[in-house]
Amino acid sequence: MKSIWRYGAGIVLLASATLASADFPDKPVTLVVPFAAGGPSDKIARDLAEALRKPLGQTVIVDNAAGAGGTIGSAKVARATPDGYTLLVHHIGMATAPALYRKLPYKVPDDFEMLGLINEAPSVVIGKPSLEATSFADLRKWIAANGGKVNLAHAGLGSASHLCGLMFQSALKTSMTPVPYKGTAPAMTDLIGGQVDLMCEQATNAVPQIEGKKVKVYGITSLKRLPLPSLKDTPTLAESGLKDFDVQVWHGLYAPKGTPPAVLEKLNAALRTTLKDPELIKREEALGLTVVNDDRLAAAGHRKFVEAEKVRWSKVIKEAGEYAD
Repeated sequence: MKSIWRYGAGIVLLASATLASADFPDKPVTLVVPFAAGGPSDKIARDLAEALRKPLGQTVIVDNAAGAGGTIGSAKVARATPDGYTLLVHHIGMATAPALYRKLPYKVPDDFEMLGLINEAPSVVIGKPSLEATSFADLRKWIAANGGKVNLAHAGLGSASHLCGLMFQSALKTSMTPVPYKGTAPAMTDLIGGQVDLMCEQATNAVPQIEGKKVKVYGITSLKRLPLPSLKDTPTLAESGLKDFDVQVWHGLYAPKGTPPAVLEKLNAALRTTLKDPELIKREEALGLTVVNDDRLAAAGHRKFVEAEKVRWSKVIKEAGEYAD
């Protein structure tokens, strides 16, 4: 009798889940951003939320759950009910956190469903306005001459500027003195004021300072130049001698593990539609971002990419010996 009851209850639960998937979404969807409001990830998430409303037919809310280099917000989504209503917008930190943090409250990628990559954005190597170096060749000589005395600012452990800085030092086969800040704004302020020497920052954050001639720019971290007016004549680091140097900050969309396949399909379809939106593409390109349009928009391609990034960054982080407790 008990087994019949359990069998019947199982059928009811399965039917309920199937019905919920068919009706999805019938209430607002939340995009969790594991960083503070006002930053580049927040901006990307808000643009995405606005564009997703039409294909989903629902309001899309942005929830900033900042702290611990993005791990607090990520853990929040990993523990959320897997029904498609709580999603994560995360950057390259999804792949680097496993190497940066000895104790991580979730597993990557095992605790998440991959919904697709959103965009990619290169960084730029920028310096304080008083630096005498006028080219990357000059800067490289200056760094070699000053050794560990060179200060390299970053926006905190696990930030895009921190990771780019690690890769930059690895490529140059040199060490600089890291100067961590609680965010991009204070780091940029001190760079402009000359309190620190260099920073490797996402182009979206650095362009206004470059246009205002408040900092000097020495190179782009992608393999292609950026067509933005203030950067069109700036060479890539690969062009300037750092062969194959390619560091880009990417953002992806994730759901909790166990989200029903039918819901994942609807979310992925909505994402694909959104990333073809001319207005969204225009806004992204104006920030120096490239909207993704390849196999990384599919779950398998996205997962393969994240796994490869984990391997790539794990080596760099371990060589640098920079970990969080």
